[in-house]
Amino acid sequence: MERLFQTADPNWLFSANQDEGWTELQEAYSTLVSALIGCAVLPLCEDDCSSLPSTAYRCVPSRARPVCSSLTALLGTLGNGDRQTDLLLAVAPHLCVFAVTHFQDQPWTSSSSRAAAQSLQEALLRTGGWRDSPHLLMGDGSQGEGEEGKEGKEGGKNRGILGGILDILQPHLTKDLWQRCEAVKLVFAWTLLQVTRPSLSSHLSRLLPPSLLLNDNYRPENCMLGVRCLHHIVLNTPAADLRQFNRAEVLYQALFKHLYTTEPAVIQSVLSCLLDLLLVLEKPPSSLAPSSSRRKLCRHDDVLRLVLTHMEAEHKVELRRVYASALPLYIDRMGVVVCRHLRQVEQVVLGYLEVTDPPEETSRLKILEVLQKTTRAAWPRMACRVAVLLRCLLKLLVAVSSDCKLSDSVRQKLMNQTSLCLKLLVDSCHGDLQPLLQQVDSSCCSSEVLGCLATITRTTKR
Repeated sequence: MERLFQTADPNWLFSANQDEGWTELQEAYSTLVSALIGCAVLPLCEDDCSSLPSTAYRCVPSRARPVCSSLTALLGTLGNGDRQTDLLLAVAPHLCVFAVTHFQDQPWTSSSSRAAAQSLQEALLRTGGWRDSPHLLMGDGSQGEGEEGKEGKEGGKNRGILGGILDILQPHLTKDLWQRCEAVKLVFAWTLLQVTRPSLSSHLSRLLPPSLLLNDNYRPENCMLGVRCLHHIVLNTPAADLRQFNRAEVLYQALFKHLYTTEPAVIQSVLSCLLDLLLVLEKPPSSLAPSSSRRKLCRHDDVLRLVLTHMEAEHKVELRRVYASALPLYIDRMGVVVCRHLRQVEQVVLGYLEVTDPPEETSRLKILEVLQKTTRAAWPRMACRVAVLLRCLLKLLVAVSSDCKLSDSVRQKLMNQTSLCLKLLVDSCHGDLQPLLQQVDSSCCSSEVLGCLATITRTTKR
């Protein structure tokens, strides 16, 4: 086939008489391309609960290379006329799915097969005049599924092929079948992540269900891929479209349940996605105007309460880092409404500042940031908690100043952030803590700590 495409007369390869003849020719080439791709088809799992060993894919790379070469030769013979454009658009979805399947670093690929697949993808972009992969999928404008066919001759090569790719993938993206072929989820995720607004909303009904299937899977890698897809949908779909048909609420429930998992990577992805999804479902508490009546609890409260509850009991260092890194953004979003959660925030701050987190001290630095944001937002409520927090911060200053295992840069960051927390607490108490800080002397701490405390008291007096 490669030799035929390279040597045969293009006028003979792509000739047809009437419109019906061109339709038949497109169907014939689609069938031919599918047959060639079938020579390098991936083996299927026998069930939806297990994965194939790497040895099952041993023969795939050697078959994929000549298929890529044949398809690249086919693209090389296609001309620039309208008819050839229609033919290209008919076979492009199949070519793109095959190329994406084989240019990723997976057990069924080798360095040579990945290079061949990458060359096929580049040839497809070059032949069709597409700038890059997003342009290949979306075309020049926002087109719905019905508009793609309507612009057949007018849009030419500038039309996207997203609809065609979804037509190929959708039969394999059902609840019973998607896990039988490892490549299907990867091709779908790659496709979705290339599509941005405004094109994504036109295909939302076809992109959302497979993303939810991935999100609901028990394997962490599939779950993370699903969360990533859902996050991309949230970021690239208008809020009105997400709220339509209660989609946003479905997404919220699907993501919220993952907060009970113990996989750090999943928790990190979910907390980031929820932060953006909550803005679709409701106004951020920090933006609400003052009200004489008590504010009702909202989803922001539910998420923050659950996160703080898990943080209080968490002992795994990696999970503590994930929670601590996400918490400042949620405190920012809550604003003064964080007053509802001050008891839990206080317990988290005390617990996390007591435990070292070498070498970068990520958890401690993030928790100090949490304390700063909380003090600024809810300063009238901090006076009754100052005694406990002051003792904790002073102990931290003394411990950090004498810890020889810390690098100089990390030690300086910790001391600076702790000093800022002390200053904010002093300010929230209108300077009432200054006499207590001045009682600290060299008998109980180093000169470095005394210098920090002296700076705080001098700044407050001014």
